[in-house]
Amino acid sequence: MKKDKKTIVAISIIALAIILLLNQSAKANWFDSSWLNPQKWFKYDQEKQPEKGQQNQNIKSQTSSNKQDQNITNKPDQSQKQQCQCPLSQEEKVIRAVKDSSPAVVSIIITKELPVIEQQWKEVNPFGGDSFGSPFNFKFRVPEYQQKGTRKQEVGGGTGFIISKDGLILTNKHVVSDTKAEYTVLMNNGKKYPAKVLARDPVQDLAIIKINVHNLKPLSLGDSNKIQLGQTAIAIGNALGEFRNTISVGVISGLKRSIVASGVGESSEHLNNVIQTDAAINPGNSGGPLLDLNGKVIGINVAVARGAQNIGFSLPINLARRDIQQVKKNGKISYPFLGVRYAIINQQIKEKNHLPVSYGALIIRGQNQTDLAVIPGSPADKAGLQENDIILEVDGTKIDSQHSLSEIIQNKNVGDWITLKVFHRGKYKNIRVKLESR
Repeated sequence: MKKDKKTIVAISIIALAIILLLNQSAKANWFDSSWLNPQKWFKYDQEKQPEKGQQNQNIKSQTSSNKQDQNITNKPDQSQKQQCQCPLSQEEKVIRAVKDSSPAVVSIIITKELPVIEQQWKEVNPFGGDSFGSPFNFKFRVPEYQQKGTRKQEVGGGTGFIISKDGLILTNKHVVSDTKAEYTVLMNNGKKYPAKVLARDPVQDLAIIKINVHNLKPLSLGDSNKIQLGQTAIAIGNALGEFRNTISVGVISGLKRSIVASGVGESSEHLNNVIQTDAAINPGNSGGPLLDLNGKVIGINVAVARGAQNIGFSLPINLARRDIQQVKKNGKISYPFLGVRYAIINQQIKEKNHLPVSYGALIIRGQNQTDLAVIPGSPADKAGLQENDIILEVDGTKIDSQHSLSEIIQNKNVGDWITLKVFHRGKYKNIRVKLESR
């Protein structure tokens, strides 16, 4: 009996402790006292627990929501995308260069007054028939051609590009070589303007013409001395004189080439230090620009190899810089002139003529008697240069196959004083010469 009393007391104490504990927990809000009511268990289960299909739907909805939140988080802000300075692809660079440069590339139309020939028929008796009833009084109709005045006709075309805001245009000399022809510039927007030839380069295949238009956007000139083999080249021109602003893209295939160029009915011309490219250059492209990926002019398209594919040539743009400056300043192109005929000395010439040096320019006469070694009245004649003298240096630059005398002189200006190191009759001496206009 005592054991039962003790058990009841122990259970009562434990129950009291549990009740106190539950009351404290309820006040602390960390345990829901409603769970003490067993009648609410089933009701709670019905209200709170979702059905199986609804549970799956909730799971999918939650997954979809998570993915959407993730996409929103990972998607870059539009303003950030616009601010991103991503590098342009090769294609995008070409498109940009063409878009920026095309408005400054023009077609040059050549027109000329040509005779209008009409065909007429004349009756002729080859047997000399008479009016006395000769049996040989036959008549044949023979065509005759007579001129009936003249008519202006288009006879050719080429390309050029704008180099100043006030209408200066650079092209090839052979495009505007006919002094009796008229030239019209066709702009990229379809407008036409009469053009005047301001200057033709006496040495290089370059010329500058002008149209009376202002506020034009000229092309930017690059530096042809920095061209690298394999770099992208873009040619723009009036292909075949018919398809204006034709675009072709290639690479720089060669540098400092020497070629002999000639056109139909034109004399041949030696061109040195030209650029070779595989960008397609066709008749009519002459005078058009060769561009780099920045849209800067690095060359002037001048010739294409006959009987070959993808071999075209351009004059380095640096050759034209002085022409442009002179025309802007003086309205003409002039070249300095020394006035000697010479041969570049190599080992073979040295041995043949028993010369003391293996470099320099040996002053010699030409094959004809009139081809004097020193031109009378020239700067060389005034400075006392004579036949068989050897010009070794010009202003400290040695003359050899890589640095010819004419090339060095062409890089000078009219009126410049130069110092020549000369071997004259067994002695070395320095001679001062003032260059004059050719």
